[in-house]
Amino acid sequence: MDPPHYDAQDVARCDLCEVAIAQNYCDFCHVYLCKPCIGEHISDDYTKHIIVPFQQRRSTLIYPKCGTHPNENCKYQCEDCNIFLCTDCFASKPHNKEHKLSKLDEKFSKKKDEIKKDKQEIREQILPVYEDIASDLENQISHIDVDYQKFTTQLSKHREELHREIDNIMNQREKEIDENKLKHLSILTKHLEEIKQLQSLMHETLHSMYEMEESNEVTPTIHYSSKNQEFSKLPPKVIVSMPKFITKPIEKEELSILIGKLTPLSTTLEERVFKAKKPNTSVRELLDEAEVLNTIKTGHEKLRSVTCLNEEEIWTSGQTADIKCFNTRGVLQKTIKTRSGDWPNDIAVYSDGALVYSDGTIRTVYKVKNDQTEKIIRLQGWTPTGLCVTSSGDLLVTMFSDDETQSKVVRYSGSTVKQIIQFDDEGQPLYSGNDDTKYINENRNLDICVADSEAGAVVVVNQAGKLRFRYTGPLSSTKKEPFQPWGITTDSQGRILTSDSDNHCIHILDMDGQFLSYIDNRGLKDPYGLCVDNDDSLFVCEFYKGTVRKIRYLK
Repeated sequence: MDPPHYDAQDVARCDLCEVAIAQNYCDFCHVYLCKPCIGEHISDDYTKHIIVPFQQRRSTLIYPKCGTHPNENCKYQCEDCNIFLCTDCFASKPHNKEHKLSKLDEKFSKKKDEIKKDKQEIREQILPVYEDIASDLENQISHIDVDYQKFTTQLSKHREELHREIDNIMNQREKEIDENKLKHLSILTKHLEEIKQLQSLMHETLHSMYEMEESNEVTPTIHYSSKNQEFSKLPPKVIVSMPKFITKPIEKEELSILIGKLTPLSTTLEERVFKAKKPNTSVRELLDEAEVLNTIKTGHEKLRSVTCLNEEEIWTSGQTADIKCFNTRGVLQKTIKTRSGDWPNDIAVYSDGALVYSDGTIRTVYKVKNDQTEKIIRLQGWTPTGLCVTSSGDLLVTMFSDDETQSKVVRYSGSTVKQIIQFDDEGQPLYSGNDDTKYINENRNLDICVADSEAGAVVVVNQAGKLRFRYTGPLSSTKKEPFQPWGITTDSQGRILTSDSDNHCIHILDMDGQFLSYIDNRGLKDPYGLCVDNDDSLFVCEFYKGTVRKIRYLK
Protein backbone atom coordinates (compact mmCIF):
# COMPACT_ATOMS: atom_id res chain seq x y z
CA MET A 1 0.00 0.00 0.00
CA ASP A 2 1.30 3.43 -0.86
CA PRO A 3 1.74 5.62 2.22
CA PRO A 4 -0.52 8.69 2.43
CA HIS A 5 0.87 12.12 1.61
CA TYR A 6 1.53 14.46 4.50
CA ASP A 7 1.93 18.19 4.26
CA ALA A 8 4.76 19.95 6.05
CA GLN A 9 2.43 21.00 8.88
CA ASP A 10 0.88 17.52 9.28
CA VAL A 11 1.93 15.00 11.89
CA ALA A 12 2.63 11.52 10.49
CA ARG A 13 0.03 9.06 11.81
CA CYS A 14 0.33 5.31 12.01
CA ASP A 15 -0.89 3.65 8.82
CA LEU A 16 -2.35 0.69 10.77
CA CYS A 17 -4.40 2.29 13.56
CA GLU A 18 -4.59 5.69 11.79
CA VAL A 19 -4.76 7.41 15.19
CA ALA A 20 -1.44 7.29 17.03
CA ILE A 21 1.59 9.34 16.04
CA ALA A 22 4.15 7.29 14.11
CA GLN A 23 7.56 6.83 15.80
CA ASN A 24 8.81 4.14 13.43
CA TYR A 25 8.84 3.22 9.78
CA CYS A 26 9.02 -0.06 7.87
CA ASP A 27 11.67 0.43 5.24
CA PHE A 28 10.49 -2.75 3.47
CA CYS A 29 6.77 -2.02 3.25
CA HIS A 30 7.07 1.78 3.34
CA VAL A 31 4.43 2.30 6.04
CA TYR A 32 4.36 4.50 9.14
CA LEU A 33 4.01 2.68 12.49
CA CYS A 34 3.39 3.53 16.08
CA LYS A 35 5.14 1.33 18.68
CA PRO A 36 2.05 -0.74 19.64
CA CYS A 37 1.38 -1.63 15.98
CA ILE A 38 4.88 -2.90 15.19
CA GLY A 39 4.13 -6.39 16.50
CA GLU A 40 0.99 -6.73 14.39
CA HIS A 41 2.83 -5.49 11.28
CA ILE A 42 5.70 -7.99 11.47
CA SER A 43 3.56 -10.94 12.59
CA ASP A 44 3.34 -12.47 9.11
CA ASP A 45 7.12 -12.75 8.64
CA TYR A 46 9.35 -10.77 10.96
CA THR A 47 12.47 -11.61 8.92
CA LYS A 48 11.49 -9.55 5.89
CA HIS A 49 10.43 -6.36 7.67
CA ILE A 50 12.94 -3.61 8.38
CA ILE A 51 11.77 -1.42 11.26
CA VAL A 52 13.72 1.81 11.71
CA PRO A 53 13.15 5.02 13.69
CA PHE A 54 10.91 7.54 11.97
CA GLN A 55 13.86 9.92 11.31
CA GLN A 56 15.79 7.14 9.48
CA ARG A 57 12.94 6.14 7.17
CA ARG A 58 13.87 5.13 3.62
CA SER A 59 17.53 4.74 4.62
CA THR A 60 17.76 0.96 4.47
CA LEU A 61 18.51 -0.56 1.11
CA ILE A 62 16.14 -3.27 -0.04
CA TYR A 63 18.24 -5.74 -1.99
CA PRO A 64 16.79 -8.15 -4.54
CA LYS A 65 16.23 -11.71 -3.41
CA CYS A 66 18.54 -14.34 -4.86
CA GLY A 67 16.84 -16.66 -7.32
CA THR A 68 19.10 -19.57 -6.33
CA HIS A 69 19.18 -18.94 -2.56
CA PRO A 70 15.74 -17.57 -1.56
CA ASN A 71 16.78 -16.62 1.96
CA GLU A 72 19.67 -14.48 0.77
CA ASN A 73 19.81 -10.99 -0.62
CA CYS A 74 21.92 -10.16 -3.64
CA LYS A 75 24.45 -7.46 -2.88
CA TYR A 76 26.60 -7.86 -5.99
CA GLN A 77 26.14 -7.65 -9.75
CA CYS A 78 28.18 -9.26 -12.49
CA GLU A 79 28.68 -6.59 -15.14
CA ASP A 80 29.54 -9.19 -17.80
CA CYS A 81 26.59 -11.52 -17.16
CA ASN A 82 24.24 -8.75 -16.01
CA ILE A 83 22.96 -10.87 -13.07
CA PHE A 84 22.65 -10.31 -9.33
CA LEU A 85 24.67 -12.49 -6.93
CA CYS A 86 24.54 -13.23 -3.20
CA THR A 87 27.43 -14.39 -0.99
CA ASP A 88 26.18 -17.99 -1.14
CA CYS A 89 26.51 -17.86 -4.92
CA PHE A 90 30.25 -17.36 -4.50
CA ALA A 91 30.55 -20.21 -1.93
CA SER A 92 28.49 -22.79 -3.79
CA LYS A 93 29.81 -22.12 -7.27
CA PRO A 94 32.59 -19.55 -7.60
CA HIS A 95 31.84 -17.00 -10.32
CA ASN A 96 34.22 -16.41 -13.19
CA LYS A 97 37.11 -14.49 -11.66
CA GLU A 98 37.71 -12.58 -14.89
CA HIS A 99 34.24 -11.07 -14.77
CA LYS A 100 33.81 -7.61 -13.33
CA LEU A 101 31.78 -7.51 -10.11
CA SER A 102 30.27 -4.40 -8.58
CA LYS A 103 28.65 -3.74 -5.24
CA LEU A 104 24.97 -2.90 -5.50
CA ASP A 105 25.15 -0.34 -2.70
CA GLU A 106 27.84 1.58 -4.62
CA LYS A 107 25.86 1.39 -7.88
CA PHE A 108 22.75 2.41 -5.93
CA SER A 109 24.59 5.42 -4.52
CA LYS A 110 25.86 6.44 -7.96
CA LYS A 111 22.39 6.06 -9.48
CA LYS A 112 20.93 8.14 -6.67
CA ASP A 113 23.46 10.87 -7.47
CA GLU A 114 22.57 10.56 -11.16
CA ILE A 115 18.85 10.78 -10.36
CA LYS A 116 19.47 13.81 -8.18
CA LYS A 117 21.52 15.45 -10.92
CA ASP A 118 18.91 14.62 -13.60
CA LYS A 119 16.13 15.90 -11.35
CA GLN A 120 17.99 19.15 -10.85
CA GLU A 121 18.70 19.44 -14.59
CA ILE A 122 15.04 18.85 -15.46
CA ARG A 123 13.84 21.32 -12.85
CA GLU A 124 16.42 24.05 -13.47
CA GLN A 125 17.38 23.58 -17.14
CA ILE A 126 15.00 21.52 -19.27
CA LEU A 127 11.63 22.38 -17.71
CA PRO A 128 12.21 26.18 -18.03
CA VAL A 129 12.90 25.66 -21.75
CA TYR A 130 9.55 23.85 -22.13
CA GLU A 131 7.89 26.61 -20.11
CA ASP A 132 9.36 29.16 -22.55
CA ILE A 133 8.13 27.07 -25.50
CA ALA A 134 4.65 26.78 -23.94
CA SER A 135 4.63 30.50 -23.20
CA ASP A 136 5.58 31.28 -26.80
CA LEU A 137 2.80 29.02 -28.12
CA GLU A 138 0.28 30.56 -25.71
CA ASN A 139 1.37 33.99 -26.89
CA GLN A 140 0.92 32.95 -30.53
CA ILE A 141 -2.54 31.56 -29.73
CA SER A 142 -3.54 34.73 -27.89
CA HIS A 143 -2.51 36.83 -30.89
CA ILE A 144 -4.03 34.64 -33.59
CA ASP A 145 -7.30 36.62 -33.75
CA VAL A 146 -5.36 39.88 -34.11
CA ASP A 147 -3.02 38.38 -36.73
CA TYR A 148 -5.88 37.04 -38.86
CA GLN A 149 -7.89 40.23 -38.41
CA LYS A 150 -5.07 41.94 -40.31
CA PHE A 151 -5.85 39.72 -43.31
CA THR A 152 -9.58 40.55 -43.04
CA THR A 153 -8.84 44.27 -42.82
CA GLN A 154 -6.44 44.06 -45.75
CA LEU A 155 -9.04 42.17 -47.81
CA SER A 156 -11.77 44.68 -46.91
CA LYS A 157 -9.52 47.57 -47.95
CA HIS A 158 -8.72 45.79 -51.22
CA ARG A 159 -12.46 45.17 -51.78
CA GLU A 160 -13.17 48.91 -51.36
CA GLU A 161 -10.37 49.78 -53.76
CA LEU A 162 -11.67 47.33 -56.37
CA HIS A 163 -15.25 48.60 -55.97
CA ARG A 164 -14.02 52.16 -56.29
CA GLU A 165 -12.12 51.38 -59.46
CA ILE A 166 -15.08 49.44 -60.91
CA ASP A 167 -17.41 52.34 -60.12
CA ASN A 168 -14.99 54.77 -61.77
CA ILE A 169 -14.85 52.62 -64.92
CA MET A 170 -18.64 52.22 -64.99
CA ASN A 171 -19.09 55.96 -64.58
CA GLN A 172 -16.69 56.51 -67.47
CA ARG A 173 -18.69 54.11 -69.66
CA GLU A 174 -21.94 55.93 -68.75
CA LYS A 175 -20.31 59.22 -69.70
CA GLU A 176 -19.26 57.73 -73.04
CA ILE A 177 -22.87 56.56 -73.65
CA ASP A 178 -24.22 60.06 -72.96
CA GLU A 179 -21.61 61.63 -75.26
CA ASN A 180 -22.49 59.20 -78.07
CA LYS A 181 -26.19 59.88 -77.57
CA LEU A 182 -25.68 63.66 -77.91
CA LYS A 183 -23.51 63.20 -80.99
CA HIS A 184 -26.06 60.85 -82.56
CA LEU A 185 -28.89 63.29 -81.85
CA SER A 186 -26.87 66.19 -83.30
CA ILE A 187 -26.24 64.30 -86.58
CA LEU A 188 -29.91 63.35 -87.05
CA THR A 189 -31.15 66.84 -86.07
CA LYS A 190 -28.83 68.52 -88.56
CA HIS A 191 -30.00 66.19 -91.37
CA LEU A 192 -33.64 66.80 -90.44
CA GLU A 193 -33.12 70.55 -90.67
CA GLU A 194 -31.64 70.16 -94.17
CA ILE A 195 -34.65 68.06 -95.26
CA LYS A 196 -37.08 70.57 -93.81
CA GLN A 197 -35.37 73.43 -95.66
CA LEU A 198 -35.82 71.54 -98.94
CA GLN A 199 -39.46 70.87 -98.06
CA SER A 200 -40.01 74.54 -97.41
CA LEU A 201 -38.42 75.44 -100.73
CA MET A 202 -40.69 72.98 -102.54
CA HIS A 203 -43.78 74.44 -100.84
CA GLU A 204 -42.77 77.91 -101.99
CA THR A 205 -42.23 76.61 -105.52
CA LEU A 206 -45.66 74.96 -105.52
CA HIS A 207 -47.27 78.17 -104.34
CA SER A 208 -45.58 80.09 -107.18
CA MET A 209 -46.70 77.50 -109.68
CA TYR A 210 -50.32 77.78 -108.48
CA GLU A 211 -50.20 81.54 -108.97
CA MET A 212 -48.67 81.28 -112.46
CA GLU A 213 -51.23 78.69 -113.42
CA GLU A 214 -54.06 81.11 -112.55
CA SER A 215 -52.30 84.18 -113.91
CA ASN A 216 -52.47 85.65 -117.44
CA GLU A 217 -49.23 87.52 -117.09
CA VAL A 218 -46.85 86.63 -119.83
CA THR A 219 -43.49 87.59 -118.32
CA PRO A 220 -43.48 85.31 -115.18
CA THR A 221 -44.71 82.41 -117.21
CA ILE A 222 -42.11 82.93 -119.93
CA HIS A 223 -39.31 83.01 -117.31
CA TYR A 224 -40.49 79.88 -115.51
CA SER A 225 -37.76 77.23 -115.12
CA SER A 226 -38.50 73.74 -113.81
CA LYS A 227 -36.83 72.65 -110.57
CA ASN A 228 -38.20 69.12 -110.57
CA GLN A 229 -34.91 67.61 -111.67
CA GLU A 230 -33.18 69.41 -108.80
CA PHE A 231 -35.85 68.33 -106.31
CA SER A 232 -35.85 64.76 -107.57
CA LYS A 233 -32.20 64.49 -106.65
CA LEU A 234 -32.77 63.21 -103.13
CA PRO A 235 -30.35 64.02 -100.34
CA PRO A 236 -28.14 61.16 -99.13
CA LYS A 237 -29.55 58.94 -96.43
CA VAL A 238 -27.75 59.36 -93.12
CA ILE A 239 -27.11 56.04 -91.44
CA VAL A 240 -25.78 56.35 -87.93
CA SER A 241 -24.61 53.07 -86.42
CA MET A 242 -25.48 52.73 -82.77
CA PRO A 243 -22.49 52.11 -80.49
CA LYS A 244 -22.37 48.68 -78.93
CA PHE A 245 -21.53 47.77 -75.36
CA ILE A 246 -19.47 44.62 -75.58
CA THR A 247 -19.31 42.88 -72.22
CA LYS A 248 -16.38 40.67 -71.46
CA PRO A 249 -17.30 37.28 -70.01
CA ILE A 250 -16.39 37.07 -66.36
CA GLU A 251 -13.57 34.57 -66.02
CA LYS A 252 -13.46 33.45 -62.40
CA GLU A 253 -9.79 32.50 -62.53
CA GLU A 254 -8.77 35.87 -64.01
CA LEU A 255 -10.95 37.67 -61.48
CA SER A 256 -9.38 35.66 -58.68
CA ILE A 257 -5.89 36.60 -59.92
CA LEU A 258 -6.96 40.26 -60.14
CA ILE A 259 -8.24 40.21 -56.57
CA GLY A 260 -5.13 38.47 -55.28
CA LYS A 261 -4.70 35.28 -53.31
CA LEU A 262 -3.97 34.06 -49.82
CA THR A 263 -0.99 31.76 -49.64
CA PRO A 264 -1.90 28.41 -48.09
CA LEU A 265 -1.24 27.79 -44.42
CA SER A 266 2.03 25.90 -44.13
CA THR A 267 3.43 23.97 -41.22
CA THR A 268 7.06 22.96 -40.84
CA LEU A 269 8.75 21.19 -37.98
CA GLU A 270 11.95 22.92 -37.03
CA GLU A 271 14.41 20.92 -34.99
CA ARG A 272 15.05 22.36 -31.55
CA VAL A 273 18.47 21.99 -30.00
CA PHE A 274 18.54 21.96 -26.22
CA LYS A 275 21.33 24.04 -24.76
CA ALA A 276 21.77 24.07 -21.03
CA LYS A 277 21.83 27.55 -19.58
CA LYS A 278 25.27 28.08 -18.13
CA PRO A 279 25.87 30.72 -15.51
CA ASN A 280 27.81 33.56 -17.08
CA THR A 281 30.77 33.56 -14.73
CA SER A 282 33.33 34.83 -17.24
CA VAL A 283 32.02 38.09 -18.63
CA ARG A 284 34.76 39.59 -20.77
CA GLU A 285 34.80 43.33 -21.10
CA LEU A 286 35.91 45.28 -24.16
CA LEU A 287 39.42 46.65 -24.34
CA ASP A 288 39.73 50.43 -24.50
CA GLU A 289 41.70 49.93 -27.71
CA ALA A 290 41.91 46.71 -29.70
CA GLU A 291 45.31 45.15 -30.27
CA VAL A 292 46.53 43.68 -33.56
CA LEU A 293 48.20 40.33 -32.74
CA ASN A 294 49.25 39.22 -36.21
CA THR A 295 48.91 40.04 -39.91
CA ILE A 296 48.58 37.23 -42.48
CA LYS A 297 49.33 37.96 -46.14
CA THR A 298 47.02 35.74 -48.18
CA GLY A 299 47.91 36.79 -51.73
CA HIS A 300 44.17 36.98 -52.53
CA GLU A 301 42.89 39.55 -54.96
CA LYS A 302 40.11 41.43 -53.15
CA LEU A 303 39.92 39.33 -49.99
CA ARG A 304 36.28 38.72 -49.05
CA SER A 305 35.80 35.90 -46.51
CA VAL A 306 37.54 34.24 -43.58
CA THR A 307 36.35 31.40 -41.35
CA CYS A 308 38.04 29.54 -38.49
CA LEU A 309 38.81 25.85 -39.04
CA ASN A 310 40.18 25.42 -35.50
CA GLU A 311 42.30 27.35 -33.00
CA GLU A 312 45.34 27.17 -35.30
CA GLU A 313 43.97 27.39 -38.87
CA ILE A 314 41.72 29.62 -40.97
CA TRP A 315 40.20 29.33 -44.46
CA THR A 316 40.20 32.42 -46.69
CA SER A 317 38.69 33.35 -50.07
CA GLY A 318 38.66 36.34 -52.40
CA GLN A 319 37.80 37.17 -55.98
CA THR A 320 39.83 34.27 -57.38
CA ALA A 321 39.07 30.57 -57.75
CA ASP A 322 41.50 29.67 -54.94
CA ILE A 323 40.31 28.98 -51.39
CA LYS A 324 43.36 28.97 -49.11
CA CYS A 325 44.00 27.56 -45.65
CA PHE A 326 46.63 29.25 -43.43
CA ASN A 327 47.86 28.60 -39.93
CA THR A 328 47.65 31.56 -37.57
CA ARG A 329 51.35 32.28 -38.15
CA GLY A 330 50.57 32.94 -41.81
CA VAL A 331 51.97 29.75 -43.34
CA LEU A 332 49.93 28.38 -46.26
CA GLN A 333 48.65 24.89 -45.44
CA LYS A 334 46.39 23.99 -48.33
CA THR A 335 44.66 25.36 -51.45
CA ILE A 336 41.54 24.13 -53.23
CA LYS A 337 39.88 25.51 -56.36
CA THR A 338 36.21 26.07 -57.02
CA ARG A 339 34.49 23.74 -59.48
CA SER A 340 33.43 26.56 -61.80
CA GLY A 341 36.79 28.31 -61.77
CA ASP A 342 35.05 31.49 -60.56
CA TRP A 343 35.42 33.03 -57.10
CA PRO A 344 33.20 31.79 -54.24
CA ASN A 345 30.62 34.12 -52.73
CA ASP A 346 31.30 32.89 -49.19
CA ILE A 347 32.83 30.05 -47.16
CA ALA A 348 32.02 28.31 -43.85
CA VAL A 349 33.17 25.29 -41.85
CA TYR A 350 31.16 22.41 -40.33
CA SER A 351 32.00 21.13 -36.84
CA ASP A 352 33.70 18.08 -38.35
CA GLY A 353 36.10 20.34 -40.27
CA ALA A 354 34.39 20.04 -43.67
CA LEU A 355 34.56 23.22 -45.77
CA VAL A 356 31.45 24.54 -47.52
CA TYR A 357 31.41 27.25 -50.20
CA SER A 358 28.78 28.94 -52.39
CA ASP A 359 29.41 29.21 -56.13
CA GLY A 360 27.11 31.86 -57.57
CA THR A 361 28.13 31.20 -61.17
CA ILE A 362 26.48 27.77 -61.19
CA ARG A 363 24.02 28.44 -58.32
CA THR A 364 25.49 25.65 -56.24
CA VAL A 365 26.75 25.06 -52.70
CA TYR A 366 29.60 22.55 -52.36
CA LYS A 367 30.98 20.65 -49.38
CA VAL A 368 34.66 19.64 -49.33
CA LYS A 369 35.91 16.94 -46.94
CA ASN A 370 39.02 14.76 -47.19
CA ASP A 371 39.73 16.31 -50.62
CA GLN A 372 36.35 15.08 -51.89
CA THR A 373 33.99 17.75 -53.24
CA GLU A 374 30.26 17.07 -52.95
CA LYS A 375 27.37 19.15 -54.36
CA ILE A 376 24.85 19.57 -51.52
CA ILE A 377 22.54 22.34 -52.82
CA ARG A 378 21.58 23.24 -56.42
CA LEU A 379 19.22 26.21 -56.88
CA GLN A 380 16.84 27.24 -59.68
CA GLY A 381 15.93 30.92 -60.03
CA TRP A 382 18.08 31.90 -57.03
CA THR A 383 21.81 32.47 -56.47
CA PRO A 384 23.43 31.46 -53.15
CA THR A 385 25.67 34.01 -51.42
CA GLY A 386 26.36 34.12 -47.65
CA LEU A 387 26.84 30.96 -45.55
CA CYS A 388 26.71 30.08 -41.85
CA VAL A 389 26.90 26.71 -40.09
CA THR A 390 24.65 26.85 -37.00
CA SER A 391 25.25 25.36 -33.55
CA SER A 392 22.80 22.56 -34.43
CA GLY A 393 24.69 21.69 -37.63
CA ASP A 394 22.19 23.29 -40.03
CA LEU A 395 23.37 25.50 -42.89
CA LEU A 396 21.97 29.02 -43.32
CA VAL A 397 22.21 30.38 -46.88
CA THR A 398 21.43 33.91 -48.07
CA MET A 399 20.34 34.15 -51.71
CA PHE A 400 18.89 36.55 -54.29
CA SER A 401 16.41 36.01 -57.15
CA ASP A 402 17.36 36.06 -60.83
CA ASP A 403 15.70 39.45 -61.37
CA GLU A 404 17.59 40.80 -58.32
CA THR A 405 14.40 42.08 -56.69
CA GLN A 406 14.19 39.60 -53.79
CA SER A 407 16.50 38.15 -51.14
CA LYS A 408 15.89 35.53 -48.45
CA VAL A 409 17.55 33.27 -45.89
CA VAL A 410 17.02 29.51 -46.18
CA ARG A 411 17.89 26.96 -43.50
CA TYR A 412 19.04 23.55 -44.75
CA SER A 413 19.56 20.25 -43.00
CA GLY A 414 21.86 18.58 -45.49
CA SER A 415 20.06 19.27 -48.77
CA THR A 416 16.59 19.56 -47.21
CA VAL A 417 14.93 22.96 -46.76
CA LYS A 418 13.81 23.39 -43.15
CA GLN A 419 12.96 27.10 -43.00
CA ILE A 420 12.58 30.16 -45.27
CA ILE A 421 12.98 33.68 -43.84
CA GLN A 422 11.94 36.45 -46.23
CA PHE A 423 9.11 38.66 -44.90
CA ASP A 424 8.19 40.33 -41.62
CA ASP A 425 4.79 40.09 -39.87
CA GLU A 426 3.41 42.86 -42.13
CA GLY A 427 4.38 40.95 -45.28
CA GLN A 428 7.21 43.39 -46.05
CA PRO A 429 10.63 42.13 -47.25
CA LEU A 430 13.19 41.75 -44.48
CA TYR A 431 16.13 42.17 -46.85
CA SER A 432 16.97 44.33 -49.87
CA GLY A 433 16.75 42.60 -53.24
CA ASN A 434 20.06 42.83 -55.07
CA ASP A 435 23.04 40.69 -56.01
CA ASP A 436 25.30 41.72 -53.11
CA THR A 437 26.49 38.96 -50.81
CA LYS A 438 24.57 39.22 -47.56
CA TYR A 439 26.91 37.81 -44.93
CA ILE A 440 25.20 35.88 -42.15
CA ASN A 441 25.95 34.52 -38.67
CA GLU A 442 24.10 32.85 -35.78
CA ASN A 443 24.37 34.37 -32.31
CA ARG A 444 24.66 32.29 -29.14
CA ASN A 445 20.98 33.01 -28.36
CA LEU A 446 20.17 31.46 -31.79
CA ASP A 447 19.33 34.84 -33.37
CA ILE A 448 20.09 35.03 -37.11
CA CYS A 449 22.14 38.14 -37.98
CA VAL A 450 22.45 39.39 -41.58
CA ALA A 451 24.62 42.27 -42.83
CA ASP A 452 22.54 43.93 -45.59
CA SER A 453 24.94 46.40 -47.19
CA GLU A 454 22.44 47.74 -49.74
CA ALA A 455 19.94 48.55 -46.98
CA GLY A 456 22.67 49.98 -44.75
CA ALA A 457 21.47 47.76 -41.90
CA VAL A 458 22.17 44.72 -39.78
CA VAL A 459 18.90 42.73 -39.76
CA VAL A 460 18.43 40.38 -36.79
CA VAL A 461 15.59 37.83 -36.50
CA ASN A 462 15.05 35.19 -33.84
CA GLN A 463 15.26 31.44 -34.43
CA ALA A 464 11.65 31.41 -35.69
CA GLY A 465 12.41 34.14 -38.26
CA LYS A 466 10.59 36.96 -36.42
CA LEU A 467 12.22 40.38 -36.73
CA ARG A 468 13.96 41.46 -33.52
CA PHE A 469 15.65 44.66 -34.66
CA ARG A 470 17.45 46.55 -37.43
CA TYR A 471 20.71 48.31 -36.64
CA THR A 472 21.47 51.21 -39.00
CA GLY A 473 24.41 52.72 -37.15
CA PRO A 474 24.83 54.52 -33.80
CA LEU A 475 22.55 57.42 -32.94
CA SER A 476 25.52 59.75 -32.94
CA SER A 477 28.34 58.93 -35.33
CA THR A 478 31.78 60.44 -35.83
CA LYS A 479 32.19 58.66 -39.17
CA LYS A 480 32.01 60.51 -42.47
CA GLU A 481 30.56 57.86 -44.76
CA PRO A 482 27.07 56.27 -44.50
CA PHE A 483 26.97 52.98 -42.58
CA GLN A 484 27.23 50.06 -45.02
CA PRO A 485 27.88 46.69 -43.28
CA TRP A 486 29.56 43.78 -45.03
CA GLY A 487 31.06 41.01 -42.91
CA ILE A 488 29.39 39.89 -39.68
CA THR A 489 30.24 37.58 -36.78
CA THR A 490 29.31 37.01 -33.12
CA ASP A 491 31.37 36.13 -30.03
CA SER A 492 30.95 34.06 -26.85
CA GLN A 493 29.39 37.05 -25.08
CA GLY A 494 26.58 37.27 -27.66
CA ARG A 495 28.00 40.50 -29.07
CA ILE A 496 27.58 41.21 -32.80
CA LEU A 497 30.51 42.53 -34.82
CA THR A 498 30.05 43.95 -38.32
CA SER A 499 32.52 45.57 -40.72
CA ASP A 500 31.92 49.12 -41.94
CA SER A 501 34.32 49.09 -44.88
CA ASP A 502 33.84 52.65 -46.13
CA ASN A 503 34.61 54.03 -42.65
CA HIS A 504 37.50 51.56 -42.09
CA CYS A 505 36.10 50.29 -38.79
CA ILE A 506 34.13 47.52 -37.10
CA HIS A 507 30.96 48.15 -35.07
CA ILE A 508 30.42 46.14 -31.85
CA LEU A 509 26.79 45.71 -30.72
CA ASP A 510 25.20 43.85 -27.84
CA MET A 511 22.74 41.05 -28.62
CA ASP A 512 19.82 43.54 -28.51
CA GLY A 513 21.35 45.81 -31.17
CA GLN A 514 22.73 48.56 -28.89
CA PHE A 515 25.97 50.12 -30.14
CA LEU A 516 28.88 49.50 -27.75
CA SER A 517 32.11 50.53 -29.45
CA TYR A 518 34.22 50.77 -32.60
CA ILE A 519 37.33 48.85 -33.56
CA ASP A 520 39.09 51.46 -35.68
CA ASN A 521 42.81 50.97 -35.10
CA ARG A 522 45.02 53.11 -37.26
CA GLY A 523 46.09 51.11 -40.26
CA LEU A 524 42.89 49.06 -40.50
CA LYS A 525 41.78 49.49 -44.11
CA ASP A 526 38.62 48.36 -45.90
CA PRO A 527 37.54 45.62 -43.41
CA TYR A 528 35.31 43.03 -45.04
CA GLY A 529 34.79 39.39 -43.96
CA LEU A 530 34.96 38.58 -40.22
CA CYS A 531 35.14 35.56 -37.93
CA VAL A 532 35.83 34.88 -34.25
CA ASP A 533 37.57 31.78 -32.86
CA ASN A 534 36.69 29.95 -29.64
CA ASP A 535 38.99 32.25 -27.66
CA ASP A 536 37.21 35.35 -29.05
CA SER A 537 40.16 36.39 -31.21
CA LEU A 538 38.83 38.37 -34.15
CA PHE A 539 40.03 37.74 -37.73
CA VAL A 540 39.41 40.60 -40.20
CA CYS A 541 39.80 40.57 -44.00
CA GLU A 542 41.27 43.75 -45.50
CA PHE A 543 39.61 43.78 -48.91
CA TYR A 544 42.19 45.52 -51.13
CA LYS A 545 45.33 44.65 -49.17
CA GLY A 546 44.53 40.93 -49.23
CA THR A 547 45.63 40.54 -45.59
CA VAL A 548 43.93 39.02 -42.54
CA ARG A 549 44.46 40.75 -39.23
CA LYS A 550 44.15 38.81 -35.96
CA ILE A 551 42.83 41.23 -33.34
CA ARG A 552 42.34 41.01 -29.57
CA TYR A 553 39.46 43.25 -28.48
CA LEU A 554 38.36 41.67 -25.16
CA LYS A 555 40.10 41.84 -21.78
